[in-house]
Amino acid sequence: MLLEFACSNHKSIRGEVLFSALAGKDNTFEEKTKEIPGGRVLKSAIIYGANGAGKSNLVNAIAFVKDLVTNSISHQPGQGIRQTPHKLDGFEKDSVYRIQFIAQDVRYVFGFSLRNMLVSDEYLYYFPNNRQTKIYERSGETFSAGNKFQGKFTTCKDVLKPNRLLLSCAANFSSVKEVEDAYTFFNNELVIYSPANQDNWMHYSLRQMNENPKMKSAVLNFLSELDTGIEDIQVKIDEKKLDPSELPPFLSDEFRAMILQNNINAITARVVYDRFDIDLMQEESTGIQKLFGILCPIIDIMTNGKVLICDELESSLHESLVFGLVKLFMNTQTDKFAQMIFTTHETGLLNLDLFRRDQIWFAEMRKDDRSTDLYSLAEIKNVRKEDNFGRGYISGKYGAIPMLNLNFADIVSEM
Repeated sequence: MLLEFACSNHKSIRGEVLFSALAGKDNTFEEKTKEIPGGRVLKSAIIYGANGAGKSNLVNAIAFVKDLVTNSISHQPGQGIRQTPHKLDGFEKDSVYRIQFIAQDVRYVFGFSLRNMLVSDEYLYYFPNNRQTKIYERSGETFSAGNKFQGKFTTCKDVLKPNRLLLSCAANFSSVKEVEDAYTFFNNELVIYSPANQDNWMHYSLRQMNENPKMKSAVLNFLSELDTGIEDIQVKIDEKKLDPSELPPFLSDEFRAMILQNNINAITARVVYDRFDIDLMQEESTGIQKLFGILCPIIDIMTNGKVLICDELESSLHESLVFGLVKLFMNTQTDKFAQMIFTTHETGLLNLDLFRRDQIWFAEMRKDDRSTDLYSLAEIKNVRKEDNFGRGYISGKYGAIPMLNLNFADIVSEM
């Protein structure tokens, strides 16, 4: 599970912002938190903010860390790390990332800094018996291991480069369980959803519903709870050879021959209602298409206790479906503790019957330096449980929205 994430000098994020999934003093919805040594962890969190305020950049920063951990081992010599610092600080100032999480029931803290597109420092600690213990610390291309791990990383010395994280190298070239568990968290348990990977999720979901009867049953149960009227989904996967006439004419002979050697999967899916059925991809609404694309991954996340980070969950979905989906995630009991953290513009979710105050976050753009600020509703004073939070947010009571007190009539009259 994710406990905290902090970063600075990443896109619109200039000074450090901190997101925390650790529960505060609020005692509502205790059943939707999980006890850990020294505190409790929240099951979900929601992040609001105006367009351009930087809430998507927070998701991007988490995705950036995940990608660097899992893929920097493949970076070639001389290749810089593709980062996007804040415009006013640039590559010459450190971009700092820190994440605290639990893997295999053990708490870890991992962090690193980048300067001029290279790693300047890095560390990994864990907390056996709730006491911070060093696994390794790194400065430039040199590193030192904690007492328990002396000599465990010698095989990493030749593969560690300024453009690679030691965690990425050690996970591939050592056999330290704690490193493997930390790496597995990033590789398998931290799941990022964005419109860019929507097609991959749909492909996975259709395959699951074709091959896994239990998954298909779970999806249909979810759709029934969401009152979609869908009774069945019929998925058919055919493996076939491509016909040469289906390829575009501009391909080279070598590339054409390589493509024609492989079979392709032709996937069709029909959505069954009570009196008719329709083609999922050609006739169904984009909202239902998105539901079918995300439900299988979400069920997998819930079943296996993973962390879902989602940018603009409500995209293409009706507000009632978003509300129902979030409510199902929060109320469904599974053996493992899953989390969902997502950005949204949907003010209908600003509801203390659904979220605690420490689960509601706001991203706001500072006017002085065009940088992102991040804070939770729990940090705002004089907020009462009986307040209409959606109305308060729209009116600017909590900040984080654009064009406050903007008089369109005056603007039009001046044109």
